[in-house]
Amino acid sequence: MRGVSPVLEVPFHPDESVDLDGFSDVVAHVLGTGVTSVMFPGFASEFHKLADDERRSLRDRLLDQTRARTDVAAIVAVQDHATAVAVRRAVEAVEAGTDAINLLPPYLLGPSPAAVRAHVRAVLSAVAPAPVVLQYAPAQTGTSLDAGTIASIASDHPNLAAVKVESTPPGALIAALARTTPALPSFVGYAGLQLPDALRRGAIGVQPGCSFTELYVRFWRLWQAGDEPAALSLHQRMLPYLSYWMQSVELIVAAEKLISLRRGLIRSATCRAPAHALDDGEIQLVDAFLQEFGPELASSVA
Repeated sequence: MRGVSPVLEVPFHPDESVDLDGFSDVVAHVLGTGVTSVMFPGFASEFHKLADDERRSLRDRLLDQTRARTDVAAIVAVQDHATAVAVRRAVEAVEAGTDAINLLPPYLLGPSPAAVRAHVRAVLSAVAPAPVVLQYAPAQTGTSLDAGTIASIASDHPNLAAVKVESTPPGALIAALARTTPALPSFVGYAGLQLPDALRRGAIGVQPGCSFTELYVRFWRLWQAGDEPAALSLHQRMLPYLSYWMQSVELIVAAEKLISLRRGLIRSATCRAPAHALDDGEIQLVDAFLQEFGPELASSVA
């Protein structure tokens, strides 16, 4: 689990029913960009709008396409608030063939710090030795964890393999985690807004959405090759769009789905209600993005 690890979107038909075959197409496309891991379901997957049976069916579609592959890891996310439910879902995912668990700590109704730690430890224990990525998204959840707390948990649970850092800014926590004993690797989220700084501070990759994965892969390869000026130039071109879309989760989900539709990756840009309705200016921004980056996306190869 390094480099670009996209969070998979879920296509819906215009009537808001899940497009399972469309999801399989999304998985196939993203795996074809050269990534070494993918994650589902996340905020970009509209996980909070999926029924349990839908999540299971989509998870199984993903694992059907990754289970036999040794070159890519499937990371299945667990966001359940109840510890017992989170444990059960995580164990089921591992038994189904997932390579790693992404764990979002509970946050509804303000659980105590001790309760959050107990929840995280319970899931880690239940799925050991399967690796777990701990997701830290304070802007979306309000859950606060510091590097010392996370390191303390990791010392007792070696399968805590990485942390997805979505604080703003993320750099300080990424650097602090890299200084713990043992060092804890980090992915940076939040569409990679602070990606260059995160990598300089020790991050091992980025978990963005999936509608233009190729641009993140290109950035990563340039960075790994030591061509920092070219990588920074690409990131700076992306920033005006990312900065606008990341004003809210629902906004970037809607924008990315429209990008995927325009690219022919999905058949409908439908988001399940309640959702953000892109206005004319926001649609024009998506079209400007595709006009600028379309040739690069079309010419990208794994």
